[in-house]
Amino acid sequence: MNSDFIGSNFDDFLEEEDLLAEAEAAAIKRVIAFQIHELMKAHNLSKSAMAKRMKTSRSSIDRLLDPQNESVTLQTLERAALALGKRLEINFL
Repeated sequence: MNSDFIGSNFDDFLEEEDLLAEAEAAAIKRVIAFQIHELMKAHNLSKSAMAKRMKTSRSSIDRLLDPQNESVTLQTLERAALALGKRLEINFL
């Protein structure tokens, strides 16, 4: 039994396995997709209406809301925020 990670936390394990950045990116994308979806519901916006506000296609909105799609650009996130009456803020912690 390998006990290299006993007493360490999961982040340490992911970092040692070179998986931490990938795991964090996937988690962040899931949170962003969830937040946008919830804001769309609060504003009673369909995907088509959101696409119209963002001046894009509905398939682009599908990609934006897909928690598995990590290729969303900052420009797309900014347009989504503006379409929802919000401001995009990114912080390094």
